[in-house]
Amino acid sequence: MPKVISRPAPLTATALLQLMWLASPALPVGGFSYSEGLEAAVDTGRVHDEATAGAWIVDQLHLTLARADLAVVAGAHRAWSRGDTARIAELNDWVRLTRETMELRLQTEQMGRSLVEWLRTVDAAAVADGSEPDGRIAQLAALRPAPTWPVAFALAVHRTGAPLREALLSHAFGWAENMVQAAIKAVPLGQSAGQRMLATLIATMPQAVDQAIALPDAERQAHAPMLAILSARHETQYSRLFRS
Repeated sequence: MPKVISRPAPLTATALLQLMWLASPALPVGGFSYSEGLEAAVDTGRVHDEATAGAWIVDQLHLTLARADLAVVAGAHRAWSRGDTARIAELNDWVRLTRETMELRLQTEQMGRSLVEWLRTVDAAAVADGSEPDGRIAQLAALRPAPTWPVAFALAVHRTGAPLREALLSHAFGWAENMVQAAIKAVPLGQSAGQRMLATLIATMPQAVDQAIALPDAERQAHAPMLAILSARHETQYSRLFRS
C-alpha cells in the first residue's frame, strides 16, 4: 500500500487573522518601547547604518530569539495543549532566571502582564457572546512573581487553534517588526531601509522557527555575552529612547 503522509490541518481564516492580531505592533503590550540592546549598540557605534542594523537583528534572531524565547513558546504551547501547569511554571521560571540584565527581565515580565490583561479583555468579550471562560488565563496570571512574555504568548496563540509552526512564525514576525522599527528610530534609518531589513528577516525566519521547534531542553539557552554587556550599559545610558 502507498504510504499515507499526514498533513497538518489547514489554517482557518479566523486563526490567521488572530495570528496577525498577535503579531501586530498595535497589540497593547508595549513591545514598541524596547530595543533589546540595539539602542546601546548604536550608542557604542557597533550599529550605525542599514547594513550593520540588519546584520545585528538577523544575528539576534538566530542567536537569542530562536534558542530562547521561540523555543519557550514552542514548549509552552505544547504544555498548554495538555494542561501541564508544572511544565508551564518551569518554563516561566527558566525565562526569568536566564535574563542576563534587569531591564531584559523587567521587559519580559511587563509584556507578560500586559498580555494577561489583553487575554482577559478578549475572553470577557467571548463569554459575553456565549463562550465558556478560559480558566487557563487565571493559571497564567497566577505565575509568580509574574507571567513572562513567551509563556503568555504561547497561551494566546494556542487559543487561536493555529498549528505550532504558524504560531511561532507569528511571534517571530512581531519581534522582527518591533526590532526594525527600533532601528529606524535609533540609527536613524528611512522606511525603505526598514522594509529591506524586514524582507531579509522574513527570508530567514522559517529557519529560526524550525530550529526552535526541534531544540531539546538541554540545548535551550539565552547566553549572549555582548547583548548582556550592551543591555547592562543601556540601563545607565545618559540619553535613550527605549526601555531596553
